[in-house]
Amino acid sequence: METQNQEHQLLWKSKPEPESMVTVTLGRVMSTLLTSRSKKLHDSVTRLSPDRKTTLLGSLDESLWFLYKYVRDAAEKEELLDEILVPMIEHSLWSKETKHGGQAMILLNWLFKDEILFQVMASNLANIILRKDDRYVSLGWCTLVRGLLEYESVMDQHLVNGIREKYDALLKILCPCIPHLSYIIYKGSTMQDGFELPSRLSVSAADCFLALTRVLIKKPMASSDRQNTSNPKAVDQPITSIASVTCDKKVKPAQESSEFSGLERELLLWNHLQDLISLVQRLLAWSRKGRPLHATGLEKVLKWLQEIKRHYGSIQDEAGSEFLKTGARLLSSCWKHYSMLLHLEDHKFWKHCNELLDQYLSGIQYYTDHRSEKNMKSKDGGLETRKFFLNCICLLLGRFDGKKFESVVSEYGTLMSHILLSQLHCDDEDVIDGVVCILKAVLLKPNYSSGSSLTGTRQMDSVILLLLHLLDERDVAARAIVVLIAEYCSMYADSHCLEEVLKRLSSGNVIQRRNSIDVLSELISISSHSVNAQSHLSWQDIANHLLDCLGDEETVIREQTSNLLPKIDPSLVLPALVHLIYSSDEKVQSSASEACIGVLKHHSQKFEVICMLLDCLSNLNPSLDIPETVRSVREESKLDSDRVLRLIPQWSESVQDWNSLVGPLINKMFAEPSNAIIVRFLSYISERLAEAADVVLNQVLLQMRGHKEIETFKWECGTYTSEESVKMQQYLFERLCPLLIIRLLPLRVFDELSCSIIYGQLLNEITAHGYGDINIINHNCVAALLLNRAFSKFEFDDVRKLAAELCGRINPQVLFPITCSQLKHATGSKDILKIKACLFSICTSILVRGKDSILHPVILEIRKMLEAVLLWPSLDDDEVYKAQHGCIDCLALMICAELQAPDLSKDLTSLSVKSNFVRKSGDHGKAVTRNCVFTYVVHHIIHDEKEIISNSKLGCENCAIEALMPLPFRLCMVNVLISTCQKISDSGKKLFARKALSLLIHSAEVLVNPEIRLGCIQVLFSAVYHLKSAVLPYSSDLLKLSLKFLRKGSEKERMASAKLMASLMGSEDSILESISGDLLEARHVLSSITSTDPSLDLRQVCEKLLACLTSY
Repeated sequence: METQNQEHQLLWKSKPEPESMVTVTLGRVMSTLLTSRSKKLHDSVTRLSPDRKTTLLGSLDESLWFLYKYVRDAAEKEELLDEILVPMIEHSLWSKETKHGGQAMILLNWLFKDEILFQVMASNLANIILRKDDRYVSLGWCTLVRGLLEYESVMDQHLVNGIREKYDALLKILCPCIPHLSYIIYKGSTMQDGFELPSRLSVSAADCFLALTRVLIKKPMASSDRQNTSNPKAVDQPITSIASVTCDKKVKPAQESSEFSGLERELLLWNHLQDLISLVQRLLAWSRKGRPLHATGLEKVLKWLQEIKRHYGSIQDEAGSEFLKTGARLLSSCWKHYSMLLHLEDHKFWKHCNELLDQYLSGIQYYTDHRSEKNMKSKDGGLETRKFFLNCICLLLGRFDGKKFESVVSEYGTLMSHILLSQLHCDDEDVIDGVVCILKAVLLKPNYSSGSSLTGTRQMDSVILLLLHLLDERDVAARAIVVLIAEYCSMYADSHCLEEVLKRLSSGNVIQRRNSIDVLSELISISSHSVNAQSHLSWQDIANHLLDCLGDEETVIREQTSNLLPKIDPSLVLPALVHLIYSSDEKVQSSASEACIGVLKHHSQKFEVICMLLDCLSNLNPSLDIPETVRSVREESKLDSDRVLRLIPQWSESVQDWNSLVGPLINKMFAEPSNAIIVRFLSYISERLAEAADVVLNQVLLQMRGHKEIETFKWECGTYTSEESVKMQQYLFERLCPLLIIRLLPLRVFDELSCSIIYGQLLNEITAHGYGDINIINHNCVAALLLNRAFSKFEFDDVRKLAAELCGRINPQVLFPITCSQLKHATGSKDILKIKACLFSICTSILVRGKDSILHPVILEIRKMLEAVLLWPSLDDDEVYKAQHGCIDCLALMICAELQAPDLSKDLTSLSVKSNFVRKSGDHGKAVTRNCVFTYVVHHIIHDEKEIISNSKLGCENCAIEALMPLPFRLCMVNVLISTCQKISDSGKKLFARKALSLLIHSAEVLVNPEIRLGCIQVLFSAVYHLKSAVLPYSSDLLKLSLKFLRKGSEKERMASAKLMASLMGSEDSILESISGDLLEARHVLSSITSTDPSLDLRQVCEKLLACLTSY
């Protein structure tokens, strides 16, 4: 025994060894202690407690004494204890005995018995995490410290109570670590699939944070209590009303504990309120993906923390104020439960979860039952406390996995439903939101939805029926339940819930209808965002009920329905919507139109939807509910489709990529060439087609190149079997179809000469050959194909006419040289068919391009050929007559174009040079005269062999007079002016009247040839009839001319003059006023004719005119 005591003294009094030796020895000592069995270590610690005089019995005892001396020496020298704490921290990560205390706990518990050792050990433990930037050390530190903080619950298994005795002091030392833990938590997230997930370190730090803040607000123990063990199964004290905590101004005096009073603890927690908020924010982010109900609870906790910070934090500097103390007490009271429910890893939690759920449900029931009584004592009647309990239930149930959740719902389902449903009658939105979140978790839990038991299914059905009754009111509860019912319907295939909702949609109660359509709105929204197609839902029934709502008396319901229908499969709603647009009910018609637009816009890039619309319009049911007048008149059928097609421009504005739609649309038209609906549809988007003109024209070109040539023999003979006739009719539509598409394109598409798909190499060939023969057969471009179709001998008349019309859109730089060449050959061979095609193209070009066409240098050559055709003797040849009539119209359109550009003289002079028409110097005056179509036409009318008209009356000087043209030609010129009167636009009428009427009035008086005189009168009649008020300055002269020829003209002249007078008398009031001074003379002349003229027809006309004058 004496020897052992000597060894003991030597151990404590030995000289300091070299640092390296001490380090090695300390490492062996820590290894020995931490790898020993807990029971042996505990026994050794008990024997070697500093207050006992014991002997050394083995190496474990020696290691303990060495550790004790080392810590003593370090405390005296103020050295760091990393070589002791780091092994303990690392050991806490892999020790399997941590739940029983563990070797590190036993050592700390033993060392904490000594006040000096406690101070140095606790201080080093607190600051080591701040000093060492090591994730492994930080992870172990969080585990070790959490064990220290929760070691109290298992201290009854040991005889040493060092941690218990120094607990308050330990908390004071560890609390400054809270901000650093908060920093670790904040930095400990990783992103995965758009969600934040915690690292292992951040989970451990969060649990350590929660453990530290939880024990911080536990009721401090009196010194007598420290000697007794605590009950590990005890549940925290029942929570009193939060409202009473808030309203109570009296704060209980601090417990007479040694160092740390209850108020100090509460204020310390309050000082870390922002750290609590940051923690809850991270926990919320981590819970969103896998624990939605828990996340809901965290959202409410976060909101509550932020609210109390705003409410009480404004006077944070007044630490002693009663207001601040109240806030601190409120925070501590609630955080006591929240901190327990927020742990990420807590193996002991499950032992108490049922007790906690009972407590929370009982609390809600208690404050609900005593609401009226509480209202007398508190402003909110326990409302805030009920919110607190609901938050706790969200946090509690949200932590359960599938099996545990099923177990709890099976056990508490009826009670929970009864208590929670009663809260839906509360006016507070937070209470209702909390209840709905819990019910959603209970009713919509995927694992529970399989109907694990008949009882569970019945429970759910009974709850749903109760919820459906809430749809009978338009309140906060109904709005909240709408989403829940929609989600329930989206998940359960065997539920009658949707049927009940649809029944209410047909109810006479407007509130039921509005709530039901809200449910369907949410259901459709859920379906649209779901990966699954919700195939178990009866979408056709839903669509049919919604379609019925388009005629609802409530505007809100109709509008909501119009917005919902586009979100349903178009095949279920679009055909019905097209039919409803023709409803005689204006409400239905308007709502259906809005819904139809919505469907098209919602699927703006889907050709299938547009194809469906076109098919619906092509197969309109004749029994539609539309007015009889619309059904009975065939012409009105076009208006039928237009009622729907008028919606197309609104849809077209929503289309982003026309290239993807145009191709299929064109192909559909080629597949159904006789479908006029498609043509009308495309006409509504012609401007949009221009945006994808290359795509359109490329497909048109491919289609036209694929057409077979018409069999020449059968074409000439006109012999077809009945079957061949049907095929020819189909072939006609096929050849018309590409041309109809081209006609839909705006004119600007043809302006660009560099567009190869339209013009190919035609312009290059024109440049190379001048205005000579130009080959258009072998060119692979749209313009060449159009010209070939227009000039082809073996072609359908409809195709040839349409192609000729479209040729008029071709840029004049290409069209006129080619047409001039074709017209020259056709005139020489008297090919009437080709002449008419050329004239149609030229007329169209002048009509759509105006000045740009008539200023082309080749236009003079074309006029020479028109002149040649007009000089042909008609000999009652109908085809020649038609060709000459085409020439007349062509000249008339040239005049109209000239009148649209009054400053044309300079351009015409330039034209004469470019055209090389004037071959001799000094002929510019003649050139201008010849170039001006109006002057050219009038010149041939008024130039008479016995009466030379002054050239100044023609509007030009030094104009040489050519030999007279034959009378038929001059009469054709008269017809040109008549045609001009019919075709001229409003903007050119006054100019035409100013240039033509005086000249024609004078000519009619002096010309010798009666046919020409008669023609002049006919032109004047046409001018009065078509030019309207533009003839006002000449109306008096016109009446005088009419009276003159009524007195002494030929029979035809008298009849023409009577018609001229009738036209004047039927004109506007201003013209009647202008001629009123000569009406007395007119009455005298008319009276004379009615009694003496031999012509019965003339007498009858004059009698009518006289009757009009008498009434006037």
